[in-house]
Formats: sequence, structure tokens, C-alpha cells
Amino acid sequence: MDIRAPKFPESISEGELTKWYKREGDYVERDDLLADVETEKTTIEIVAQADGVIDTIFKQEGEVVESEELLCAIDESAVAPPSETENVDAVTPAATHEIAASPAARKLASEHDIDLSIVNGTGRSGMVTKSDVAKMLDEIHKMPSAQEASPVDREALDTPPIPLTALDSNARVERRVPMTRLRATIAKRLVEVQQTAAMLTTFNEANMDPIMRMRRQYQDEFVARHNGTRLGFMSFFVRASVEALKRFPAVNASLDGDDVVYHGYYDIGVAVSTERGLVVPIVRDADALGLHQIEDQIVEYSEKARDNKLSIDEMTGGTFTISNGGVFGSLMSTPILNPPQTAILGMHKIQDRPVVEDGEVVVRPMMYLALSYDHRLIDGQEAVQFLVTIKGMIEDPARILLEL
Repeated sequence: MDIRAPKFPESISEGELTKWYKREGDYVERDDLLADVETEKTTIEIVAQADGVIDTIFKQEGEVVESEELLCAIDESAVAPPSETENVDAVTPAATHEIAASPAARKLASEHDIDLSIVNGTGRSGMVTKSDVAKMLDEIHKMPSAQEASPVDREALDTPPIPLTALDSNARVERRVPMTRLRATIAKRLVEVQQTAAMLTTFNEANMDPIMRMRRQYQDEFVARHNGTRLGFMSFFVRASVEALKRFPAVNASLDGDDVVYHGYYDIGVAVSTERGLVVPIVRDADALGLHQIEDQIVEYSEKARDNKLSIDEMTGGTFTISNGGVFGSLMSTPILNPPQTAILGMHKIQDRPVVEDGEVVVRPMMYLALSYDHRLIDGQEAVQFLVTIKGMIEDPARILLEL
């Protein structure tokens, strides 16, 4: 049986085979993990589609993989070796237990010869994450030098001795690694946007007190009614964006060469930060979703992004993007367009600030909003009015429900 790379969508031309988990001659069972292929959007796990022995591997680690390209061949006529089919009771649980780890964690552990079985997994269901491996590396580097470490210390750690140069606190250490395909793609697209789009940004601010009061008043009832789903801020901004996009179709459009494509649907990209970089899963048909459904999708996407399980389809498309730098403490920033989209909304940190209401200075929880847009299609007046519309809906959430 031929094992091939998946069929990539038109937005992805190729990937990179970053890791083989099996070798030629290894016996595999159906659905066993064989390899990882990293594309510009996500890492795809290649699994065995039948029982058998890996006969030939055609693509090596680090090589470029094209859509549906042949990766390896499995000899289905081969039978499992006796050690895998007999004396099962004699095999210890430790020998058969597969360490749950993310592809990024496996790759980092492999680069530094770290045994995943000694790494404490903090991910979901005990999964070892990249940060867990990085923490182990940091602990190893903080160990005493090989001359100071006793035999008992080494035996307890069950790790090979570290070269003295790696432990020298005065050493000026450098490590050169290839840029990941995702990071390289992000870099390429950011430069392309700066060179090809006439990008401008308009700013405003919103009083978050009405939404915060609404969340405090209805949070418990909302959680009970929607099976544990919590009411967050992002669902309000998604719905407010949809209503604003209905009023300003150019902001929901995209450029295709000399053509303008006006979309009659509202697929909202929500930027999620991961260890590998920024990814943008899509909340599709957001205009038809309730607040709890939007929150559920965002939570699901965040968990998948953390575990590197987002599919290509979940990150393909989108007519408008929202990015929340406030979760990292950003007070104000200029979001960069996500081509071929023509606009992106930036949310920021909520901070108490003095504002004037009815001639009096009062303190309110305020958030700066930023809308970056492509001036080739969207005029400044239209961009400002779009952002003012979102501000009005956030400061009076009833407008979202009443579509006013």
C-alpha cells in the first residue's frame, strides 16, 4: 500500500517532512503514527492505513513534500513479529505505553536527545508539550558541571552527561536552527502585505463597562443554560463585527488581482497564539451563531491550536479577522492585514481611564480598538464609520441583538 501526503488545498503549495516515527523494516498497525508533515498553516500527522511492514521510505526528514506525493510503501503481506503477537502478558506496561506528546515536543526532544518518559507532561490528559521539554532542558543546563556531579546524581537523573561547554555559565552560547515553515510563511506574508497593500490604521476606544456588567449579571445563568460555556468578550466582538460588516460590504470583501470579491457570508478569523506562531482558525457563518456557539468554537480552536491539531480546512478562508493583543497586555498596536482580506480588527487591554461623561470626569474600563484596512478598496471615511459602528454596539450590547 502506498502512503501519500494529503491533498493540499489551493492555498498551500507544499509542506516539509519534519519527522519520521518509524523506519524501514518496522512493523506498523493501522492508524499508527508514521510521520509529521509541516505546512505553512499546521502540522499534519501521517498515519498507517493498513497493517504491515514499512518496505520503502521515499521522502526523508527535511525534504519538501508536494500534495499527494508518495511518502512510503507498506507491505501488507508481512506478518507481525512474534515479539509483538506472543507473550503479551510478559510485556510490562512501561514497554507498551506510548508517551503522549505534541509533534513540537517530540521534535525538540529528538534534537536534544531527551527521553520523553522523564518529562512531566502538563498538557491535556498529561500530554507532554514543547514548553515541558524546554523546561527540562533548562533544568539540565542548570545542573552542576560534570566534575561536580556525583555518580548518584547521574543515576537518579538517568540522563547522559552534558558536555562541560554547555554548562559553562560564562560561555556565549548560540544555537542555529532552521526557521519553521509556519514562521517562514508568516514572515513572507507580513513583508508582502507591507509591499503590496496600501495599509492604514484608524483608532478608537470603547467603554467596556456595559458588557462587563452584563457578564457579571448573567454569567452564572449563561453557564448553567449552555452546559458550562462561559460568556467571554470575543463573542461580543465577533457579533458586533458581523453587524458592522453587513453595513459596510467593502470591509468584508477581498481583492483578487484587479477584481473585488464581495462575500455574501461572514467567516470571521480569530487569531490564536501558539508556540509555533500565530494561527487564524475560522468561525464560519458567524451571523447564524449565538454567543454561546461562538464561545464554544473559540475554546475548541484554542485547545486544538495548543495541541497542534487544527486542520487545514479550519484555517482556510475567512472574510475578516479579529486579533486580541490585550491578552498579552498590549495597550495599543497596529494589526497587520491577513491577505487577501482587506481589514483586521485589533482588540487591546482593558484599562481604567478617566473619561468625560455629561461634563464630568469619571473612571471607566476602556479598550483601545484598531482597524487596519487596505486603502486601495476601503476609504478612510468608511473605515472610521465601520469602527465607530463596532464601538457603538460594544457600548450598547442591545444593538447587537436588535441588529440596530
